[in-house]
Amino acid sequence: MQGLEDFSHVDVLFIFDQFPPHDDYREPRPNRGRTDLPPVGIFAGRGPRRPNRIGVTCCAIESVRGRQLTVVGLDAVSGTPVIDLKPTMAEFLPVNVQQPEWVSHLMSEYFQP
Repeated sequence: MQGLEDFSHVDVLFIFDQFPPHDDYREPRPNRGRTDLPPVGIFAGRGPRRPNRIGVTCCAIESVRGRQLTVVGLDAVSGTPVIDLKPTMAEFLPVNVQQPEWVSHLMSEYFQP
């Protein structure tokens, strides 16, 4: 973790280990099971039911103490196995990101308690 305290954010890669595998990912499904959202293919969503079962979230670093990292905004349940950490670097961040309007609507409510 040495040096990570100098960064504001970290990309956390983890395994969706608490969802049973699904046999067929070919059929588009409504995002998060919501019928008010359009069905999308597996790689057009960020849900846990994936063939590779790998998730990633960019999180704010709250503190680094020795080998203990505390982050804010991790989109995983407690106990989820973390497989890698990568410091978030401005040079790797995209510019002019585009997304459908329904995604903006969904995400406006996403982190609400």
